Amino acid sequence: MTDARQSRIHRKTGETDISVAINLDGSGQAELDSGIGFFDHMLTALAKHGGFDLDVRCHGDLHVDGHHTVEDIGIALGKAFAQALGDKKGITRFGHALVPLDEALCEVVVDISGRPYLAWNVTFERERIGEMDTDLFEEFYRAFAMASSIALHVTCKAGRNAHHIAESGFKAFARALRMAVAHDPRALGMIPSTKGVL
Repeated sequence: MTDARQSRIHRKTGETDISVAINLDGSGQAELDSGIGFFDHMLTALAKHGGFDLDVRCHGDLHVDGHHTVEDIGIALGKAFAQALGDKKGITRFGHALVPLDEALCEVVVDISGRPYLAWNVTFERERIGEMDTDLFEEFYRAFAMASSIALHVTCKAGRNAHHIAESGFKAFARALRMAVAHDPRALGMIPSTKGVL
């Protein structure tokens, strides 16, 4: 592994102005300012447990609500992730993780397939965590999956505390991505697909 797997994306719309940088082979460092404290907390977990260096800055229309901010960060981060992967030669491609946090247990499975899809099986017993609407988690994962062209399954197998469920999910997401982007020593220089492309 000699090529740096990193990228930087700037995305500006009438609703958000976002800068994202990612290094897939980082050390878990994060510089985050989404404007939503709990979302920053989740992105910190993504960086730490994925082993990614993340820099995410967003000025969004939070006077409306958090929807555009969370969704657009998902889009920008997904694009940056895909760009950092490059031609995908030699990656493991598939990743999975089952992560507990006290009573909560979430499973995430990913396929860096070139075919975007989100299967979402998570429910929250309350509508907000801090200043973040819990229905925005699904929007983030969907935006990331579509922008990065990965298949993504997120399932909550147990849990009552909304904070624990959300954090368990992000940690599982991080570990699954970490596994999927890892270099497979038996497949270096090869695309892990019978089609020859991903």
